[in-house]
Amino acid sequence: MSNVLAIAATTRTLRNLLLAQVPVLDAELSDLEVTLQPPDVARKGISKAQLNLFLYQVVANAAWRNLDLPGQVRPGETAPPPLALNLHYVITAWGRGENDNDAISHRVLAAAMSTLHDRGVLDGNDIRNALPDNDLAGQVERVRVTPLPQSVDELSRLWTAFQTNYRASAVYEAAVVLIDSQAAMRAPLPVLRRGPQDRGVITTASAAAVLDALDYPRHQAAVRLGEDIVLNGRQLATDHALARFSSLRLDAPIDLAPLPGDAAGTLRVHLADTADDADAVARWAPGIYTVALLVQPPGLPPLLSNELPLVLAPRIVLGSLAAAAGDFALNLTCTPRIRDGQRVFLLFGDRLLAPASLGNPADMQQPTALVFKLTGVAAGRYTVRLRVDGADSIPVDFSGSAPAFAADQQVVVS
Repeated sequence: MSNVLAIAATTRTLRNLLLAQVPVLDAELSDLEVTLQPPDVARKGISKAQLNLFLYQVVANAAWRNLDLPGQVRPGETAPPPLALNLHYVITAWGRGENDNDAISHRVLAAAMSTLHDRGVLDGNDIRNALPDNDLAGQVERVRVTPLPQSVDELSRLWTAFQTNYRASAVYEAAVVLIDSQAAMRAPLPVLRRGPQDRGVITTASAAAVLDALDYPRHQAAVRLGEDIVLNGRQLATDHALARFSSLRLDAPIDLAPLPGDAAGTLRVHLADTADDADAVARWAPGIYTVALLVQPPGLPPLLSNELPLVLAPRIVLGSLAAAAGDFALNLTCTPRIRDGQRVFLLFGDRLLAPASLGNPADMQQPTALVFKLTGVAAGRYTVRLRVDGADSIPVDFSGSAPAFAADQQVVVS
């Protein structure tokens, strides 16, 4: 690769090449001067035959932009790629004298193009002699000079940018120039052991389970602790399987053993409440989860299915089911406990209220206590719901022949 002198070294190499070879091709051009000026000022103070080489554009090389250099980065190592550049030059010829001689300028341009045609790859010795301390000649890719075709419109816009009168010119590209990145390379230590007991890679012919759908009990919009969900999918089995429930509100996923479903291709998962798990109040949090099936046979790596969204609804107990019209405070408790940062609202009839206070008792088996302040409540019967992170409590009683709003989820205001 090369250092930051690479662009200047390329330009000087091209200048020296043209200055040395053009007079050899045409003896009439022994007084040729090769300049590196912008075209609008290149001719000032010069009356000899002249060739101007101007670097007008530098673009990134797409092919080398994200490539690791051969021999520098080994598998497992990371290093920033080099700065890979294509250099675009315009060469312009002049004859002798103030009035210029088109025949001479045409000979200059032809000899220059012939030189670049015959020496399309820059010689390493020419590069090293062009500029002290440059190491462009040592890069892994040779610098090649090729014509860059330009339409009349493109040439017109180019010379308009130069703000000078158009002259017959040729455009060339020098590519690729690789400049070393100064960022550090990272090389990890060799691998001493591949997996447990250095067994290496483990393969299995089993396919991971695929979950297609999730059914809530009684076609509800969510599940509550103490209820079951049904997983529908393919490659479902209970052997060495766990249903994994994940939530941003939990420090770690919750794994539950599934049971066979009532139909083929289904599994049933019971979400234990306090009757079966004394720590359920603190283990879970109301809100949005994802559920996946994890299968890990002994001695084999785990296989994890895709994930499905799941809504865990809070259960609430109202402190009072009656209140006087006007202003009053409504107390309730929520199971499971609400975690820090969760968004909590009370839906009281058609009102949406934030809690006036929210607290979790020191006893981890006790539910969250909330207080809501209501104002100007008219007489009537109001159904109450608690919304936590978008999961609403279910104010429905399913024990009868038809669903109805549960009496213990309503407040009678009189």
